[in-house]
Amino acid sequence: KAQNGHCNVSTLDAQNKSLGKWVNKQRMFYKRNTLSSNHIQQLNSIGFIWDHLEHAWNERFDQLCTFKAQHGHCLVFQYEAQYTTLGRWVNNQRESYKKNTLSASRIEQLNSIGFIWAIRDHSSENEAPDHVWIIKLGEPCEFQRLHGHMDVPSDNKNLFQRISEQRLEILPKRTG
Repeated sequence: KAQNGHCNVSTLDAQNKSLGKWVNKQRMFYKRNTLSSNHIQQLNSIGFIWDHLEHAWNERFDQLCTFKAQHGHCLVFQYEAQYTTLGRWVNNQRESYKKNTLSASRIEQLNSIGFIWAIRDHSSENEAPDHVWIIKLGEPCEFQRLHGHMDVPSDNKNLFQRISEQRLEILPKRTG
């Protein structure tokens, strides 16, 4: 913990493989109720993470709350490196929801911050039909602010496609 700031050691970490195995064993003993209360107390005192998946979910949820506080919505744009991981997590929540594999408590948490489950259907939820389009306008504006131009590279597929579609929609109107 002193070196890395946490107790969440992975067995995939080549430098700490044996420690990662030990951490997993402690979690297993804890789940089986075979870990002594003294050991539980000692591990709790250093901030041991008993359920690393739950911990990771909560960290992403906190990041989404921060994103919403900064941007006023939960539609995470994935084109910028700083949002790629959070954007994937948001999409995974939507997919889990569609597959009915997301727990009721997580659905409730996400609903509590105004999470949008179905982007294409969002306008039917008492919002103006252009609500998503207006929010998505922030993405190219942010790209322009960061890069000083609107020449979006084609490897940035989502934004490139949206900009291309807008240009095609506007171009005939300007020339006509």
